[in-house]
Amino acid sequence: MVNKRHEALGLNDDTVLEMYETMLLARRIDERMWLLNRAGKIPFVISCQGQEAAQVGAAFALDRNKDYVLPYYRDMGVVLTFGMTAKDIMLSAFAKAEDPNSGGRQMPGHFGQKKNRIVTGSSPVTTQVPHAVGIALAGKMEKKDFVSFVTFGEGSSNQGDFHEGANFAGVHKLPVIFMCENNKYAISVPVEKQLACEKVSDRAIGYGMPGVTVDGNDPLEVYQAVKEAAGRGRRGEGPSLIETVSYRLTPHSSDDDDRSYRAPDEVAEAKTLDPIITFGAYLKETGVMDDNLESQINDRVMKIVNEATDYAENAPYAEPEHALNYVYGD
Repeated sequence: MVNKRHEALGLNDDTVLEMYETMLLARRIDERMWLLNRAGKIPFVISCQGQEAAQVGAAFALDRNKDYVLPYYRDMGVVLTFGMTAKDIMLSAFAKAEDPNSGGRQMPGHFGQKKNRIVTGSSPVTTQVPHAVGIALAGKMEKKDFVSFVTFGEGSSNQGDFHEGANFAGVHKLPVIFMCENNKYAISVPVEKQLACEKVSDRAIGYGMPGVTVDGNDPLEVYQAVKEAAGRGRRGEGPSLIETVSYRLTPHSSDDDDRSYRAPDEVAEAKTLDPIITFGAYLKETGVMDDNLESQINDRVMKIVNEATDYAENAPYAEPEHALNYVYGD
C-alpha cells in the first residue's frame, strides 16, 4: 500500500474523496459552460481547468464557518468548497434573475455570496487584494478570529494593488493569505516576460512575510501550505504569500484563441499533469477510491451538472424595470 500522505496532514479518506469530488464538479461545470457557450446559449466562459487542485486544496484548509474568501474569476473550486452550488454558478452563466452573485447583472466569474463570506470581485484584476487586506484589518481591530484569503493570477502580482496590499498587510501584521495561482500566462503573455525574479513568492521578503512556492497540481501540498499560513494568521503572526504553480489548460476565455501564442504540444504535455487525473490516481494507489467508486462519483457529479443546467436555462430573466435595483438607494 502506498503511503497515505493525506493522513499525515490530518485528513481522513472521506475528506480527500470530498476534495476530489469538488474538483471534479468544478471541471464538469466548466466543461458544460464551454459547450453552452459554443452553442450560443451563454455569452462568456473564463475557465478553472487545470487549477482545481490549488483552489480546492486551499479552500479545504480554511474554516468555512468564519473565514472570508476573495476569489478571482477562475476560482470555481474555492466558491464550490465555500458553499456555492452548481445551480448558483449556472444561474450566473445564463445571467438569470436568481443569480446570487449579481442578479444577472455581472459577467460569469464575478463571484459573491454574503451568506458564505464570498466577497464579490470587480472586473479590473487585483482589486480584490486591498479588499482582503481591509477585511483582515477590520477583523484585527474588532478582535475577531478569522483570516481573509485572496487569490489572483501571476499577471496580477505585477499590479500596484498587490504590492500596496501586501505592504500594508506586512506592516500591520494582518491575518491575510495571498495566494497567487501561477498558470504561466497572463492572457497571452508568458511568465518569463512578466517577472524578473524566478518566483512570485520571492517578492514576499520585501513585505516582511514568508513566501512559499508549491505544486499547484497537488491539492495536498497546497492544503498544507494554506493550513500553515492560516495558523500564522490566527496566532497574530501576520500575512503569508503562497504561489501555486499549475497550467491553464484552456484559452484565457471563450473570446481568446490561444493558438496564436502557445504551441498545441505545450498544452498537450501540460495535460499529462492534469490534477483531476493525478489526484484520482493517488486516491486509487492508496486504496481510497476504486474504479467503481470513481464511476459513482462521476455519475453523481454529472446529475448535479445536468440538473443545474436545466434549471438555469429555464429560469426567468430579471425584469427590465429592476435594472437599477441595488445600484442606487431608493
